[in-house]
Amino acid sequence: MMPKKPDGIIRAFGMSGAQMVDDLNRVSREHDLDFHKGDSLSSNRRLENYDQFEGKVRADASKISEYYEIFFCLENSIRALISDTLFDAEGSNWWDTSRVLPSIRNGVQQRKKAETDSAVTSRSDREIDYTTFGELTELFNKNWDLFDPIFTSQRAVQRIMSQLNALRNPIAHCCPISRDEEDRLELTV
Repeated sequence: MMPKKPDGIIRAFGMSGAQMVDDLNRVSREHDLDFHKGDSLSSNRRLENYDQFEGKVRADASKISEYYEIFFCLENSIRALISDTLFDAEGSNWWDTSRVLPSIRNGVQQRKKAETDSAVTSRSDREIDYTTFGELTELFNKNWDLFDPIFTSQRAVQRIMSQLNALRNPIAHCCPISRDEEDRLELTV
């Protein structure tokens, strides 16, 4: 008998935090509660305090921020899954092995250099944090032998990652999304 694949457990773990945040935000709005009291970012820099922006822009930003939170959790959970899986297979130097395509390593190096040259604080010491969503998909594909025990179908993972990438773009580039796309995101997640 083959062992049960824990894909449902991993998906549930990755998204439970995002769902809780979404539910808490909804309760907060419905009952006019502030769960972030004492949080310096939310108490001093809430979007509502930016009166120079018109109300519709602030409302759209507030709505899209919920979807940004989902993608933040999702992308970072995917990066952790890939990093942990490759670490377990190859050790601490997994990034420098054949498990990572040279094109991905080169793209990451270019992004790190561009960040350094622009004099902003480095986002991370880990190369995986500089990968694009598309590169994460490539890492799944390149290393499917390691992810096969976790997921049911490589084709399904590719399809879902492609859908998520298409849904991610308007959110990451500060554009409102339609109700159809909101529904599609909820179904995909």
